[in-house]
Amino acid sequence: MTAETLCIGTEILLGNIVNTNAAYLAAEYAKLGISSYYQTVVGDNAERIKECVSTALGRSDLLVISGGLGPTQDDITKEVVSEMLGRKMNIDETSLKNIKLFFDRRGKKMSANNKRQAMIPEGARIIDNNNGLAPGVLINLSGKEAAKFGKSAKDAPMILMLPGPPAELTAMWESQVAGILQKYTGQVIYSAMVKVCGRAESEVAEILDDLISSKSEVTVAPYAKTGEVHLRITASAEDEKSAKKLVKPLVKEIKNRLGDSVYTTQEETSLEQAVVELLLANELTVTTAESCTGGLIAGRLINVPGVSEIFKSGYITYSNKAKRKIIGVKRKSLEKYGAVSAQVVKEMAEGAAFYSKADVAVAVSGIAGPDGGTPEKPVGLVYIAVNVCGQVTVKDYHFNGNRAKVRNSAVASALILMRQCILEYYSRLTFGDKVNE
Repeated sequence: MTAETLCIGTEILLGNIVNTNAAYLAAEYAKLGISSYYQTVVGDNAERIKECVSTALGRSDLLVISGGLGPTQDDITKEVVSEMLGRKMNIDETSLKNIKLFFDRRGKKMSANNKRQAMIPEGARIIDNNNGLAPGVLINLSGKEAAKFGKSAKDAPMILMLPGPPAELTAMWESQVAGILQKYTGQVIYSAMVKVCGRAESEVAEILDDLISSKSEVTVAPYAKTGEVHLRITASAEDEKSAKKLVKPLVKEIKNRLGDSVYTTQEETSLEQAVVELLLANELTVTTAESCTGGLIAGRLINVPGVSEIFKSGYITYSNKAKRKIIGVKRKSLEKYGAVSAQVVKEMAEGAAFYSKADVAVAVSGIAGPDGGTPEKPVGLVYIAVNVCGQVTVKDYHFNGNRAKVRNSAVASALILMRQCILEYYSRLTFGDKVNE
């Protein structure tokens, strides 16, 4: 099955809102094993919508339309589609009742134009909207209707109309639409996730080139994130058990090739959660000392439930005076090496660990820009230090991009370096134990 996405709304074309629906739907198609070759955005114009719908129905099995189901005069999606198919529009009493109930619960009076949202093309399947007003609509084209777009009755396409607000579209898809479409695909799709940190996307792609480019029934798709690469391994089969059986050996092979760079195979696990779980597993407390990142590292860690057991404190030592007074960086070091230096960030990590009595300390100092750079220390230069039980590792990084990107890249790199240093610390302990034996 091939699906095509048509997002309707002049506000998208003008850049007033970001089209997150297209990205969401594309990912959901992949989970269901549905191919997608085209995405289109069109404004609230009847003739242009007709043109886009006609083109899509001529080349795709499923047209998913988002937007244009509201109560105002420019919400014309259902009207345009109904006219093209030659179907009448009728009030659906159940939908109208649900819309009235929506207003009653909020103590408000329903406007007359909200009735438009209960108008449904004749013969369409209604998809309830439990998070808004406009119901979704699914139309299976008849053979006669399919012929208008160059399709036979056997290949008659479907039209799925969904509300534009992302929260409504997402909830509707996950609670109802995905299950409906899975019956049409005839197969169960199973996906596994492998998340990698500390390696560039190009490096991961090179190591896994044969798996990514393979034409086998199992696909491996890489997605680059800040400081990370996520790999989705997907297979389709008659049942979930068979699909899992196809995916399992590839996950194992990827883990073997990438080693400790793989930080999780759980889709919901974030990098910061993996770091916190590593700290908890080893009963290590942690503190942060941040300059250019201004508390972002602490914020990422504190996002993780249960971190209160091990998070000691977070120091934001933006000025030189704060670095000296709060975490004990030497004045001599600041004068000789500058705030953005390996020596100072090392002392930040040592001081933070000492004053907080934490087992692990991460410290960051850099030049986020857009000003402040020099030929010797350009914008984007960031030093990160990690102190694990007195053993300090310092690394310098050179990031590109604007101020926000440099800071976010520094945060991701700090989390990655923390994880790496903790693993290496315990690896050395284990190796030392074996040697002593």
